[in-house]
Amino acid sequence: MGLDLPTGNDPASIRRRIEAMEQMLERSFRIPGVNYPVGLDSIIGLVPVIGDFVTAAMGAYIVWEARNLGIPKWKLWRMGGNIAFDSLLGAVPVVGDAFDLVYRSNTRNLRIIKKHLDKHHPAQRTLEG
Repeated sequence: MGLDLPTGNDPASIRRRIEAMEQMLERSFRIPGVNYPVGLDSIIGLVPVIGDFVTAAMGAYIVWEARNLGIPKWKLWRMGGNIAFDSLLGAVPVVGDAFDLVYRSNTRNLRIIKKHLDKHHPAQRTLEG
């Protein structure tokens, strides 16, 4: 189960790293019986305060990689807002944990990055399933 992530600064390498981080944070496990995907964001978020801080930092990595791609500042602010909203509401006991299962800020941020890459780096476009 080794991860073979590229270390380059080209758009294809950055895209693969961001997709791997998003999968780990949002869809790395399935809830048995319901078959609903959850990730480390929901699991680590169960730890009060520290869990939300850790997952916000991991989500900030995606924004940092997006900055390396040259995404406009307004999109970076929007991505940061997604993480802040997720972290603030996720910090509320019980309700925040349920909210983490539904609101997937990292998936939203990945969608912003994919739209940017598909428009500005069409050679890096991947066909989805």
